[in-house]
Amino acid sequence: MLARDKSSLKRTPLHALHVARGGKMVPFAGYEMPVQFPAGVLREHLHTRGAAGLFDVSHMGQLALRPKSGKVEDAALALERLVPQDIVAVAPGRQRYAQFTNEDGGILDDLMVANFGDHLFLVVNAACKAEDEAHLRAHLSDICIIGSLPDRALIALQGPKAESALAKLCADVTAMRFMDTGPRKVAGFDCFVSRSGYTGEDGFEISVPAEQAEALVAMLLENPDVLPIGLGARDSLRLEAGLCLYGHDLDTTTTPVEGALEWSVQKSRRTGGARAGGFPGAEKILSQFEKGASRRRVGLRAEGRAPVREGALLFGDSSSSEPIGKVTSGGFGPSLNAPVAMGYLPTSLSANGTSVFAEVRGQRLPLQVAAMPFVPNTYKR
Repeated sequence: MLARDKSSLKRTPLHALHVARGGKMVPFAGYEMPVQFPAGVLREHLHTRGAAGLFDVSHMGQLALRPKSGKVEDAALALERLVPQDIVAVAPGRQRYAQFTNEDGGILDDLMVANFGDHLFLVVNAACKAEDEAHLRAHLSDICIIGSLPDRALIALQGPKAESALAKLCADVTAMRFMDTGPRKVAGFDCFVSRSGYTGEDGFEISVPAEQAEALVAMLLENPDVLPIGLGARDSLRLEAGLCLYGHDLDTTTTPVEGALEWSVQKSRRTGGARAGGFPGAEKILSQFEKGASRRRVGLRAEGRAPVREGALLFGDSSSSEPIGKVTSGGFGPSLNAPVAMGYLPTSLSANGTSVFAEVRGQRLPLQVAAMPFVPNTYKR
């Protein structure tokens, strides 16, 4: 049974390299991916915070939106039919975080949108990429040619030494700032490079032709500052950074306002803005901007050492029988040497310092609502 299950999993272009380097391979979003390498999750996490970690994120979806008119502004306007963000204002060579929303204001997926001058480049979540592509084709085919890019791998290089490591293969990256993006030659390969990531650290994401991915990664790993990092440390790093994992902290029942993502919706798309509304669920989402939402994503710090995991119910006191919320992500934060979590609480109980309790193995553990990110980000702005 296990063999059949494993054989049905997809593999990224870096699979052989992961196995050769001792990666412990596990199923994730339909792919066989490394959860950790011999260094172990703790060391991988701390190495990324202190030097540079290299992540295979080739399971993510990469898509191109090419305007039939030849004007990238037309593709941007078309995409605004599906997201509450201002895409028109994304200048060439820049990118923006966005969400696909549904008619109830819930989030179908979160994504990155880059302006490559003549077309838009999108990176979407692995578990949603087929649905996202179908969603784009159903709604934007009148304006755009939608193309998936399955022949490209995607790697992330994250940490304070990411710039110096990548600059040896692409001198241009030293001039890039957070959310800058575009085509770059890296070690002679035709890549798309963005100064962004999913760890809270300065770093880069690099889209590279699949057949050249292993050679590029091998070159980066020759640098002693760079270690391969698995999914385990990727999760603990993003949790410390207060970054959402789709399907856990965000889903189709959660609006951007409930998800504490108001910062991602520009004024031009809000009530009174130049292009207010016009996206799925606009009525509900814009109403929540004005009147507030009943619940909100918050950071949570435990008073003890025991991690509070996803799914733990939250209570207003140590003896009440009715839960008031739930933990959506939780674990141990190696940089803090303490447990951290995220979850949803009534907005009336979402202020920093508010005390709540999580039920863990029949016990009520005290928590406090805490500001995020738990670890300050180090983006190069």
